Amino acid sequence: MSSPATSNSHSNGHLNGHHNGNDSYAASYGPYPNEDSHRKPTFPLSRSVRQKARRWPLAFRFIKGAIHHVIIIPVLCHAIFTTAVVYIDQVHEIQLRIPSSIVPSLSIVVGLMLVFRNSTSYDRFWGGRCNLQNVVTCVRNLARSFLVCGPSESDFDKAEKEKVIRVLIGMLYALKNHLRSEWALGGSSYPEYVGLLPPGMCGKEEEGVGLLLQLAYIVERYIKRGADKGAFNAPQSAMLSGQLNTLLDNYGHMETIKLTPIPVCHQIHQKQVMALYCTVLPFCLVDDMGWLAVPIIFLICFTLYGIEGIGEELEDPFGSEKNDIKMDAIISDAKQEIMVLLESWKENGEEYRV
Repeated sequence: MSSPATSNSHSNGHLNGHHNGNDSYAASYGPYPNEDSHRKPTFPLSRSVRQKARRWPLAFRFIKGAIHHVIIIPVLCHAIFTTAVVYIDQVHEIQLRIPSSIVPSLSIVVGLMLVFRNSTSYDRFWGGRCNLQNVVTCVRNLARSFLVCGPSESDFDKAEKEKVIRVLIGMLYALKNHLRSEWALGGSSYPEYVGLLPPGMCGKEEEGVGLLLQLAYIVERYIKRGADKGAFNAPQSAMLSGQLNTLLDNYGHMETIKLTPIPVCHQIHQKQVMALYCTVLPFCLVDDMGWLAVPIIFLICFTLYGIEGIGEELEDPFGSEKNDIKMDAIISDAKQEIMVLLESWKENGEEYRV
């Protein structure tokens, strides 16, 4: 069994290795690459769950997963501005105090805007996570039905079954790369597709068609052929098509999250209100607090800008940063599950016989 090529051709847009006509169709996929061969023995969802104990309490974490790098500049700017206000007021004795009665009204506006921003951002994060799990569930259901009920009378039928199972896994990676705008064409190399896509398959991403949508046609065609051969009865084929439709529906919901950011007018006004509030606050505290106003303003700005920074981090949850959905781990776990079941089926496991 020859291993397929892992690099893409910019001229023909090939996503997988070349097919050798003398070999069986299943054999042309090449060996299934073991991504984590050093992680044995394993257990379900081993990549998705947290395994390492935290060395430090979260209150002392300032790098991994923190948003300090996002807020440090505005917080320092307000601290420096407060220092200048206090210096002028205390050293040069120029009265800069303004009535503190304006603070409550501004506080209400800032609080409402931050609550709206964070709740909206977390809804996007949670919605994306639920949609991803629905996609994985649909892939599991389709793989189970295909392995047990799909046509298996001839070697060609078995090769087609293995092909569509691998395509289902490829759809998960296509979904992840689509949401991250990481296209498989244009000279990029994606070893994760090796052994999953049909040999010689040409992507149409450069023409505006997502790879996941292309792969959905292969799955739908397999359902149609299975129904024509009598492997799937009418209700079962309708159920399988419904699972595929549900997968694409959740794919569309995730696209909506990706392509619909928080309106820019809201972002502009929120940042302006935050800057105005943190700029006015030193003039209200300088007379009563003196130099203590500097650390107090620093803490207030750290808190407010931190809440806003959390909203910015969660707005697009499909990246590869610490606070994003762990798509790589979730998809790797799903791939591990399905590939183990596929290998078991190829060994004529009793659980797949009807």
